[in-house]
Amino acid sequence: MALVHLKFSFDGIPGASIPREWSHSGVVGSGDMEVLLTRREQNGRVNVTVCTPVSGFDRVWELVLRRFVAESGCGDLELEINDNNATPFVVGLRLRQALLEARGGEI
Repeated sequence: MALVHLKFSFDGIPGASIPREWSHSGVVGSGDMEVLLTRREQNGRVNVTVCTPVSGFDRVWELVLRRFVAESGCGDLELEINDNNATPFVVGLRLRQALLEARGGEI
């Protein structure tokens, strides 16, 4: 099975990162995904790299990720996502969970 690697970049909020240098959440398992968040000073930008076994869903990933960045008010982050067939709903849920954990319970 070939893996698909996607890259996205979104405008976020400068200074709205995470308190620690990095944080990890989730596991790569059937229908799930893991997220690695890394704090990076980049004028608010949120850069996302996705590794997934599913091809042809670039636009869906972009929409889900854009919504997450807009609704969460995050910024200055690098996100690495290792996906194993997570649905868009699960992607949104895991991203919110990862950010909540990285911020120590505050979103």
